[in-house]
Amino acid sequence: MKEVDLVIRGARVVSADQIIQASVAIAGEKIVAVGHDDLMPVAREEMRADGLFLLPGAIDSHVHFRDPGYPNKETWKTGSAAAACGGVTTVFEMPNTNPPTATLEALRLKQKAAESSYVDFGIHGLLGDDTVDHLEALLDAGVTSFKAFVGNTFGNLPAPTDGALLEGFEKLAPLGIRTVVHAENSSILSRRQQHMQLAGRIDALAHLTARPAVAEIEAIGRVLTLAEWTGARVHIAHHSAADSLYLLREAKRRGVDVTAETCPQYLLLNTEHMLKLGGIMRVNPPIREARHNQPLWDALMDGTIDMIATDHAPHAPDEKMRESIWNCDCGFPGVETQMPLMLTEINRNRATLMDYVRWSAVAPAKAWGLYGTKGVIAPGADADITLIDMHRAGVLSQNRLQSISKISPWHGRAVQGYPLHTLVRGRFVMRDGKLVTEAAGWGRSVKSVQKMPTPKPRNTEHYSSAILQTPQGVPVNALPVGEPVKDDA
Repeated sequence: MKEVDLVIRGARVVSADQIIQASVAIAGEKIVAVGHDDLMPVAREEMRADGLFLLPGAIDSHVHFRDPGYPNKETWKTGSAAAACGGVTTVFEMPNTNPPTATLEALRLKQKAAESSYVDFGIHGLLGDDTVDHLEALLDAGVTSFKAFVGNTFGNLPAPTDGALLEGFEKLAPLGIRTVVHAENSSILSRRQQHMQLAGRIDALAHLTARPAVAEIEAIGRVLTLAEWTGARVHIAHHSAADSLYLLREAKRRGVDVTAETCPQYLLLNTEHMLKLGGIMRVNPPIREARHNQPLWDALMDGTIDMIATDHAPHAPDEKMRESIWNCDCGFPGVETQMPLMLTEINRNRATLMDYVRWSAVAPAKAWGLYGTKGVIAPGADADITLIDMHRAGVLSQNRLQSISKISPWHGRAVQGYPLHTLVRGRFVMRDGKLVTEAAGWGRSVKSVQKMPTPKPRNTEHYSSAILQTPQGVPVNALPVGEPVKDDA
């Protein structure tokens, strides 16, 4: 084998199935060898990683980098720096920016902003009533997937009508493209929030009261019904409630192509923390009662929930610290703190490192058509690597975040287990716990390597595109004006 760029020696390599002592050789952007130390090729650089674990870089399916539109909250450069320092090598960014990622012009603005990214990225386009007619054009221009805000959130984008959601699924099902869904019933949320506000409720728990678990149950059920009917692939974002897990279990049993994520905040925080921290913890869906925490862990362990994401949603500190909960912006930074939080729980024996690799890398890589190129430490894969020290202990500090948003519910939380080094396609973006500033702009779109499995559309004869055909198969709008549609019956 020819001389390579880097050999990492002495680490324990973690997959979803095993942990082995092995060295890893990298040439250019790719892993070229994984095996015994003596079998490694000559390298221009060698790195000792004794005592460390070598993981495939985390893939975060759910981040808001706020760019374009809200540079006071975050930019692609600062958000991706946070990802790099959190051991995350690929992110999928959400469309509720300003302008929303709903047109080709808006997409080009976002792609331009993303040129400063430290990490690789996908871009979720917006699925809404105004975008259904040009989903294919957005895909051709670089969108990797779509997001439907069935429940309202930051940006107040209108929820798609059920008709538009069905039609969008009909268009995406034959293409095999997955749609992320923020699954809360907007009508329930809006009406209950109005009741809370009229009653003078401005306390932190009023936000939860306005967004009960039934809103998530109803929305997930509706989305799964449309996905099952059309054969569309869907992904449930930030699953928050124990009460709606049965819907995922039953849908997966029936063969619906649904994946789901939860976030550290739903696993580790509850209303007791909300009472202490107030608006800092306002997020959609809301932080719920403690009874929801363990069932979500159980759902991760049994595969009902597939992966960990963060819903990294930064805001300026003053936007989170207002007297009324309704005036506190929803969300907080998370892409940089996810890994130490989860590794701490692994040190507490709640799960294994193999479980964590499955949740943080393998499952998202498979969901978004990247597995083999990303999500695995193997020859031919991108050299997306995170080296972690499971013994390193510390205290999380919002003041040290790379994010512009220096406010976090995790501030002051003791953790054990940190990412020390992050490589994206063979290049260090964090080394020895410090951001490699020269790597800004190294990240690129994953669109070119995305390969979704063969789609399985269903009930295509009932699709909107099918019912707009005459019995002879001619589109209705192609007939000459005034010519009647013939009926062979």
